[in-house]
Amino acid sequence: MFLHYFLFLFLFLSQVSSLNQEGLYLQRLKLGLDDPNRVLSDWNPRDATPCNWTGVTCDSLSHVTRLDLSSTAITGPFPTLLCRLNTLSFLSLSNNFINSSLPSDISTCQNLTHLDLSQNLLVGTLPPTLSHLPNLLYLDLSGNNFTGAVPSTFAGFRRLESISLVANLFNETLPPFFSNISTLKQLNLSYNPFSPSIIPPEYGNLTNLQTLWLAGCNLVGQIPESLANLNNLIDLDLSQNHLHGPIPPTITLLSNVVQIELYSNSLSGEFPAGMSKLAALRRFDAAMNDLEGHIPDELCGLELESLNLYENRFAGSLPESITKSPNLYELRLFGNRLSGPLPRDLGRNSPLMWVDLSGNQFSGEIPEGLCEKGVLEELLLLDNSLEGEIPASLGQCRSLTRIRLKGNRLSGEVPVGLWGLPHVSLLELAGNSFHGQISPAISGALNLSMLVISDNLFTGVIPSEIGSLEQLVEFSGGNNQLTGSLPASLGSLMRLGSLDLHNNELSGEIPLGIKWCKKLSELNLADNGIWGGIPKEIGYLPVLNYLDLSGNRLTGEIPLELQNLKLNRFNLSNNRFSGKLPPMYANQIYRESFLANPGLCGDIIGLCSSSQEELSRNRGFVWLLRLIFVIAGLVLIVGIGLFYWRYRNYNKEKMGVDKSKWTLTSFHKLGFSEYEILDCLDEDNVIGSGASGKVYKAVLSNGEAVAVKKLWGGSKKGEYEDSDDMRRISDDGFEAEVCTLGKIRHKNIVRLWCCCTARDCKLLVYEYMPNGSLGDLLHSSKGGLLDWRMRYKIAVDAAEGLSYLHHDCAPPIVHRDVKSNNILLDGEFGARVADFGVAKIVEAIGKGPKSMSVIAGSCGYIAPEYAYTLRVNEKSDIYSFGVVILELVTGKRPVDPEFGEKDLVKWVGTTLEQNGVEHILDPKLDICFKGEMCKALNIGLLCTNPLPINRPSMRRVVKMLHEVTAESKLNPTKKDGMLSPYYSEDASDQGSVV
Repeated sequence: MFLHYFLFLFLFLSQVSSLNQEGLYLQRLKLGLDDPNRVLSDWNPRDATPCNWTGVTCDSLSHVTRLDLSSTAITGPFPTLLCRLNTLSFLSLSNNFINSSLPSDISTCQNLTHLDLSQNLLVGTLPPTLSHLPNLLYLDLSGNNFTGAVPSTFAGFRRLESISLVANLFNETLPPFFSNISTLKQLNLSYNPFSPSIIPPEYGNLTNLQTLWLAGCNLVGQIPESLANLNNLIDLDLSQNHLHGPIPPTITLLSNVVQIELYSNSLSGEFPAGMSKLAALRRFDAAMNDLEGHIPDELCGLELESLNLYENRFAGSLPESITKSPNLYELRLFGNRLSGPLPRDLGRNSPLMWVDLSGNQFSGEIPEGLCEKGVLEELLLLDNSLEGEIPASLGQCRSLTRIRLKGNRLSGEVPVGLWGLPHVSLLELAGNSFHGQISPAISGALNLSMLVISDNLFTGVIPSEIGSLEQLVEFSGGNNQLTGSLPASLGSLMRLGSLDLHNNELSGEIPLGIKWCKKLSELNLADNGIWGGIPKEIGYLPVLNYLDLSGNRLTGEIPLELQNLKLNRFNLSNNRFSGKLPPMYANQIYRESFLANPGLCGDIIGLCSSSQEELSRNRGFVWLLRLIFVIAGLVLIVGIGLFYWRYRNYNKEKMGVDKSKWTLTSFHKLGFSEYEILDCLDEDNVIGSGASGKVYKAVLSNGEAVAVKKLWGGSKKGEYEDSDDMRRISDDGFEAEVCTLGKIRHKNIVRLWCCCTARDCKLLVYEYMPNGSLGDLLHSSKGGLLDWRMRYKIAVDAAEGLSYLHHDCAPPIVHRDVKSNNILLDGEFGARVADFGVAKIVEAIGKGPKSMSVIAGSCGYIAPEYAYTLRVNEKSDIYSFGVVILELVTGKRPVDPEFGEKDLVKWVGTTLEQNGVEHILDPKLDICFKGEMCKALNIGLLCTNPLPINRPSMRRVVKMLHEVTAESKLNPTKKDGMLSPYYSEDASDQGSVV
């Protein structure tokens, strides 16, 4: 038996020993890494060489020359053992979980020419010895957590051609010494939090440079003229900085430049003369600055492909030379002061796809040849002074997806073909003088989701063919001269969310088929001639919150079923209703909803008519009843007062409130004393409770309300709290910690008025939030009150509050328990971040992640790395806030039995992959905002990325949220586009979910 065992062992060792030395090194490397996806399973020790293993490439002598393990999900420290592979020249470990610092002995990899460690979890400072790699040509360390300064030794690279340090945490000044690497062709330092820096003039010495990307680097000052020396430069990106001053005239010397991005700075002045020298320029983006003057004719004469100059202060006319750009497909000039007629031949010689000239002062007619090449997708000409008719050629432009002509002086009949374009999702003609009828050809517009034709002179009946538009979510046709009955086919519009036809000349009855429009949230038929009764089925529309049927000829009784609705707007005035009001509406607050209906009667002053004779006959009886009720009321008030006085004294004794032993520390000018606060510590005033204590609502003598949080030391066993934090509440550091909170001043953080302390109890007095917490409201039966606009505003408010904590406080503050229940809502549904600093401790993050003894947070919101490592930094907050965004978009809780063993983040990812975005969005929300919801969903997914380094900063989250309601970037070659404010009104944009 033993003989057989030793024989087997001998044969095995002999097989293993057949593997060459480089294979043995790789086997040892494999043992030091975690390989969850088993991508290294074919690294077989029985092979003679590793040349057929995954990711391994050898030369003709079976020596390893390349190792590419990118995107394999391997985890572990950087394997320095690789440097023993003497012939290794190419190494890529990008997009993994390499999580150590980069060792200094990496310099022993002497033959490396290509090193890609991007998108990992590498930390610490860069080793100065990296520059000792004599043959290195390509270095990519982007998307990690490197901090500090870029080592000055990097100036010693001998042959380096490309270096990318994008999206790290370098916080010293922008290093000028890269100018010493004369071989550089690509320099990308974008999106690092450098301290305010100028663009080093020395960069003008890099005469071989082809790409210079410095976007989002906290750059200040002016663009140096020395950049004109970069004769080989192809791509220049200085966007999203704080650069000011004019565009230097020397920029016209960049004869080979193809793309220039200067958007989102504070540049000013006019374009420099000599732009015609930029013969190779294909894309120019100087949007969102303060540039002024005229758009140079010579700029438009270039063979541009994309021109973005939106949101500046350009005046004058659009140069005719723009029509001579044979490759121009994108023209965005919205938000300027341009005037005059549009060039007559615009589009005839160019493959225009996206045209946005909104928010200017253009006049004259729409050019006939805009769709000459047949590829025009978007035509946005909102808010100008254009006149005349819509060109007939646009009615034949089948590539169009969005047409927005609102707010001009256009007239005439709309071309018949325009009504039925098959790919158009938005047709917006409001605010013009169009006349004629809605053509039955509209039945061909099968992709139409928004039809906005209000404030025109349209006449005739609404064609029944409109019922074939299955994608329609909004039909706005108010303030026209439409006649006839509402077509019964409206009941076929299952996605219809808004029907607004007020102030027309419609007649007939409200069609019964409208009961099938289950997503209808707004129904406005005011000021028409509609007669008959209100169909009781309207009361069963689940999300209807706006109902205006005023100014018609409606008769009969008001259906009791309308009481089922939760209405924000309700108006049935100026009709011919009769009978009694439904009990819920027989209230004075609804008085104006029923005015001028002579036959209505209810307990509302001014509705019921009674003769003087009846009033005189019943006057004595009424006075007797009043006297009885007054006496009974007085007796009741006195009894309640005595009971309340005794009950309050009992509670005070029970709670141990001794006013003489309390000390008040205020952080703002107060209009109350601690005695008023203590008087309100009554069990009847409790509005919430938790492991750390109770929260009371205190109504002060001046009529204002505050929230009082009563804390005590220790925590209940089993509660999901950090016991270290709870003990801090009762120690000597309490006053200093609360003082820090008291200094916080931000509109989106709940204000701490003061604190009151006693021996065994502490009170925190906050401003009172009448609408409670986001979580309670969102996940209750009142969730339908939060429409998308309100949810979006709440997300922006909360993000700005957290951004203040992370970026503007000194030292920065990590909340550690971001969740919807800790986002409170004021009377206008403005959001405030709450419950941080005392119950959830304030931590400085300047010295790196802080290790906690116990997890603090709430189930479903905790970042994966926090749960495993107990290390907390601002990225943990960003993950939790991403979950809040997903809550707002989906309407679901972070943990729900519906998800099984998953949480909301995993459920969204799985559902998105298997079923698409339609199964994720909250069905209570208006589908016309689907585009914005998809963009917000994108942001939520970015924030909940399992890799902390891939999560954006909270400052970046705020910026992205502000862009949700702006024009989506459609050009795939643009690295980081800005969005048009005219996009926010477009509900048809479907967005993209990553």
